[in-house]
Amino acid sequence: MNGAQVRGYAAIALGIGFNIPYSVLATIFDYPQILRQPAEHVLERFTAGGAPLVLSWYAFMLSALALVPVSVSLAITPRRLLAAPALALGAALAGALAGLAQAIGLARWVFVVPMLARDAASPVSQAQFTLLNAYGGVAIGETLGQLLTALFVAQMAEIQRREDAPRNAALAAATAACIALGSGEGLAAVLGLSGQPFTIATIAGFCGLGLWLVTTGWTAIRQARAT
Repeated sequence: MNGAQVRGYAAIALGIGFNIPYSVLATIFDYPQILRQPAEHVLERFTAGGAPLVLSWYAFMLSALALVPVSVSLAITPRRLLAAPALALGAALAGALAGLAQAIGLARWVFVVPMLARDAASPVSQAQFTLLNAYGGVAIGETLGQLLTALFVAQMAEIQRREDAPRNAALAAATAACIALGSGEGLAAVLGLSGQPFTIATIAGFCGLGLWLVTTGWTAIRQARAT
């Protein structure tokens, strides 16, 4: 198996893999809707979820972290470094930072929230959770992380357009636009506006990201086999 095939299988694995913990969290924790619920309710639900819920968040964090090597391997190839070095390096940097930002945001559910959930009825715990969610979740994960993800995918769209892969490029461009739009949910909440359109855009964008990773991975595998 050559390098292109390894990159292809890694992209497919990530495209499918990050949807598994997301689906589990949506089922057992009402994610992402629960993020906008009162702190006491969230902490009580978290306590009720027990170890399976913590492990689900841990798996979700690892899937975000996996974007770091996958994005770098997809962006930086000998062909792309020769054809468009600035785009290749820019996409690799944006993808790596996106994975780190989202992993940092998700890590709060594994290492900090369990301690706050032990005293869910305490106003102090609730206030600390609200601040933690606003900074670690909304600011770092959902805003910076999503904007960097959108930047990574947008640059990959341009790379694929230049490589005459119009379908992958179009899917990437649409995905980047949805994820970038969805990143505005936190700002909308601060301004007192409805975040529902941004939530829908985020969900659509990450569904598109999974599909794009799978199609991009399959294209890499098919091209490697052909050569």
